Amino acid sequence: MAAVGACAGFGAICGSSLATAATMGQVALPELRRLKYEPALATGTLAAGGTLGILIPPSIVLVVYAILAEQNIAKLFMAAFVPGIIAALGYMIAIGAYVRLKPGTGPAGARHTWPQRISALRDVWPVLLLFVVVIGGIYGGLFTPTEAAAVGTAGALIFAVWLGGMRWDGMLECMYGTAEATGMIFLILLGADVLNVFLALTQMPAELAQWVGRSGLSPLLVLASIIGIYVVLGCLMDSLSMILLTIPIFFPIVMGLDYWGLNPTEKAIWFGILALMVVEIGLITPPVGMNVYIINSLARDVPMAETFKGVVPFLISDAIRVTLLVFFPILSLWLVRMLT
Repeated sequence: MAAVGACAGFGAICGSSLATAATMGQVALPELRRLKYEPALATGTLAAGGTLGILIPPSIVLVVYAILAEQNIAKLFMAAFVPGIIAALGYMIAIGAYVRLKPGTGPAGARHTWPQRISALRDVWPVLLLFVVVIGGIYGGLFTPTEAAAVGTAGALIFAVWLGGMRWDGMLECMYGTAEATGMIFLILLGADVLNVFLALTQMPAELAQWVGRSGLSPLLVLASIIGIYVVLGCLMDSLSMILLTIPIFFPIVMGLDYWGLNPTEKAIWFGILALMVVEIGLITPPVGMNVYIINSLARDVPMAETFKGVVPFLISDAIRVTLLVFFPILSLWLVRMLT
C-alpha cells in the first residue's frame, strides 16, 4: 500500500507511467523482497502502481488529448485528480483483499507507533513540497505544464544537492542509473513502435473506430464498444499511440451523442478522463503490458506470467472504477465545476 501511495506521489511530479514504474521498481522492489512478499504480488503491485503516473496529474497523455480535442489542459488536470485518488485507494483495497484471501503472500511486519509513522512522513516533505509547487503553479496559472516540469526538475536537483545525496559519486551513480533505465525503456518502446507502425499501416484502429461510428448502437453501447476497443488495442500498443490514432475518430462520435445531459465541454473532459483510465489499463494487460515488461526487467528471476497473475486484482479494481466513471461523470467533473 505504501508503494502504491509512493507511485501516486511520484506520478504527481513525473507524468510518465513508464518512468514511474521504473523508478519505483528500483526503490521499492528490494524492500518488498527483503520482507519476503510473494513475487507476483510485489511485481504486480509496482506494475499497476506505475499506471498512476499517467493518471495523477500532470499527465503527458492527458496533455496530448487536450491538444487533439482542443480542451483546456488545466481543467483536464483538475478532472483527473479525483479519479486518480480513487485509483490509488482502489489499488490499496485490492491489496488488502488479496493478502486476506491469501495471508502468506504479504507477511505481517512489525507494527510501528504513530510517532514513528509521523516521523517517516516528515522525511518525504521535499516530495510533498514539489507536488504543491508543480500542481499549484499549473492550477494557479503561474506556469504552463511544460514550464512546471522544468520547475519540478530544478527543485528536485536543489533538494538532492541540499540533502547530501547529489555529490560527485551520487551524480555518477544517478547518471549511470538513468542511462540504464532509459535505455531499457527505449528498447521496449522501439519494439512497441514497430508494432504500432504495423497496426497503423493495416488501418485496424481506424477500421474499428469507423465500425463503431456506423453501428447505429445506443450511446451507452457505443461507449462500451469504444472501451472494449481500447482494452484490445492496449494489449498490443502503447498508450500514446492509441490516443494519437483513435481520438481524432472517437472524439467526434462521442461529442455527437448525448450522455447524461452533459454540455460539450463537460462531455469532452469526461471522455478524456475515461479514455485515459482505459488506456492506463492497457499498460498492465497481456501480452504487451509495457509496465509489466519494465518491472520484469528489474526482477529477472520472476517469470512474466507470475507478474501478469499479480496484476489481476488491480485489473478488477480498474474495471470497477471505469464502470463508476461511466455512470457517475460527476467523479471527474466535481472539482472542475467547483474551481471554475
